[in-house]
Amino acid sequence: MLRVEGLQVDIASASILRGVALHVPPGAMAGLIGRNGAGKTTFMRSVMGLVRPREGRIEFENIDLTRMHSHKRVGLGIGYMPEDRRLVPDFTAEQNVLLPAWSSRLKNAPERLAWIYRLIPEVERFAGRRAEQLSGGQQKLVALARALMCGSRLLLLDEPFEGLAPALARRLAEVLSALKGEGLSVLLAESNERHVADLLDRIFVIERGSIQRQ
Repeated sequence: MLRVEGLQVDIASASILRGVALHVPPGAMAGLIGRNGAGKTTFMRSVMGLVRPREGRIEFENIDLTRMHSHKRVGLGIGYMPEDRRLVPDFTAEQNVLLPAWSSRLKNAPERLAWIYRLIPEVERFAGRRAEQLSGGQQKLVALARALMCGSRLLLLDEPFEGLAPALARRLAEVLSALKGEGLSVLLAESNERHVADLLDRIFVIERGSIQRQ
């Protein structure tokens, strides 16, 4: 599903990723585990085309993404939940969820939205509230729902559990567990395995921009 080989990324002349290689098979849930500053977010942004690699190759179902424009990834069924959520404050929760569907002109958006609401009914309950009126945990759920709108084949989640209260963290783990039965490939980045150890099929440990073990 996702294969990365020899990924080298520099930011402002600093080497951030050093020859990163990993493979996420179809239907697998994998974890990219590493402390803050290890390169997790840069890796996610590279896969999404938001950071241009100096060297290496990124493939999704044998399609070379390395130089592809970032907006085209949505049309391939790739969803991305950034660490800082990046919701539009004045938009309602539902409008934020639908944003990638509008930009990619997704034909089955109503059906996809109904499926998301069945999976995360909390989001439907505050669908009409503006994003700026939601708590941080609620915003996380909206960001996940937005990623799922077009992430029908591959889901990239950057620090989804960061800052969540224990009850909401357990709820998020339940949602991710339910996704395992949907045939969706998932790569999630976390600083540790505390919330996700039971969910992961494989683990990649990243330190100082390199995969140390898997």
